[in-house]
Amino acid sequence: MAADQKGTGAGALSGIVVADFGRVLAGPYMTMLLADLGADVIKIERPGSGDDTRAWGPPFADGEATYFLGVNRNKRSVALDLTDPRGLEAARAIVARADVLVENFRPGTMDKLGLGHEELSALHPGLVYCSVTGFGADGGAHLPGYDLLVQAMGGLMSVTGEPDGRGTKAGVALVDVITGLHAGMGVLAALRHRERTGEGQRVEVSLLGSLLSALTNQASAYVGAGVVPRAMGNRHPSIAPYEVFDAQDRPLVLAVGNDRQFRTLCGRLGLPALADDARFATNTARVAHRDELVAALSGPLAGRTADAWFEELTAAGVPCGPINDLAAAFDLADRLGLGARVPGNGDGDGAGAGQVANPIGLGATPASYRSAPPRLGEHTEALLAELGLVPGEDPLP
Repeated sequence: MAADQKGTGAGALSGIVVADFGRVLAGPYMTMLLADLGADVIKIERPGSGDDTRAWGPPFADGEATYFLGVNRNKRSVALDLTDPRGLEAARAIVARADVLVENFRPGTMDKLGLGHEELSALHPGLVYCSVTGFGADGGAHLPGYDLLVQAMGGLMSVTGEPDGRGTKAGVALVDVITGLHAGMGVLAALRHRERTGEGQRVEVSLLGSLLSALTNQASAYVGAGVVPRAMGNRHPSIAPYEVFDAQDRPLVLAVGNDRQFRTLCGRLGLPALADDARFATNTARVAHRDELVAALSGPLAGRTADAWFEELTAAGVPCGPINDLAAAFDLADRLGLGARVPGNGDGDGAGAGQVANPIGLGATPASYRSAPPRLGEHTEALLAELGLVPGEDPLP
């Protein structure tokens, strides 16, 4: 993490209790971030199987799917059957002491269980109730909220991939991650409002809405100018040169963002006159004559290795870099001192697996890595005891 990777000091959200009914990625990713910042997150799971991602492997680490391990650290796991009156009673007891409830069931499911916003907010007026849906709680309630579906139906795949392809998804469940970030910001805003007024409120975030917001310039091109963007491979619709070129040994990315950088690039490539050519003198002109520009730059770039160009052009102020795999990317982060990973402790049951660090740097209340992702139901008995429920007699699943 950015700081205090193994720390146990009070975080910025110390004292905040989160009842986490989230599953898979968007909800759990958001609650992990809250937990990293000090919140006490109680993860409520199905007995027997738990969160679906516990089975989403390979790869596995010490018997746990790395997918699950990646978004569930710093939490306590309680296994409760919410269709059993005893399990439901225990869940309601957890909610009674919580500041925040997070859920991403299909719309209406929590209401049917007796855990809906209207019912719980009447009992706990200060509760921040966060619902994450795929396509909204009204017209899209019948649509399953899987990241791939939203990438397809929300337009991301239409602008990703090669121009003559059929659309390509991002290499990770990007929509889930973006939605988790939006949901977390909504929860923090609601907590701030409660601090001022004592009032809780409902926070609602959808995968589709989050994706459309995150499409930024592409979405703005449509709503602002009526332009429907299409896939352009590694090219940028509004900037040139801003794409992948072949160096002598491997691909190299150029991300030239202004005319000054372009002029410097031309000088380093031995093509100074190119910067004064009317076809390339401005970014708008370069975009209009992109194919001719690429043809002019490709030959010189192919004459040296990617590392050689990276060193020379970066030193000259021209943004460029090789296409790294994740091993090389983490190695880069290590060399830059970012502290992008937390080493495992070798205790087994997933605890020995390394973790990707929280990137938020807070000087006074840094994020911390306090506990490994929990085994299914690991904290059930202890938590029920905290609630005054006697295991074996009171509402266990």
